[in-house]
Amino acid sequence: MTSELVLQLLLTVAAALVGVGLYGALSQQSIVMVMMGLELVLGGVLLAGGAAWFFLAPELPDAQMLVVVALVVMAVEMAMGFAVTIAIYRARQVDMVDMATDLSG
Repeated sequence: MTSELVLQLLLTVAAALVGVGLYGALSQQSIVMVMMGLELVLGGVLLAGGAAWFFLAPELPDAQMLVVVALVVMAVEMAMGFAVTIAIYRARQVDMVDMATDLSG
């Protein structure tokens, strides 16, 4: 496979991830499903950015390290989001986005 074909394939997969994640984040009512959709969007953006950086400047590992750091930050962010979701559910038995908009009491 040529490098242009691989780049096109990676960017197509990234666009599909962003599309599915955007649909999931906007169409779901469950807090967990919205968070999963947002993670898919971020994963697609990181895949596109990492693929572009790899094919535009393969001699610079800084861009790939930035993608790895962003993936770690995404994992921490998702863990914090689940912790907040569990805290909201335990406090008020709420698991839908519309019911969780009021964060007081």
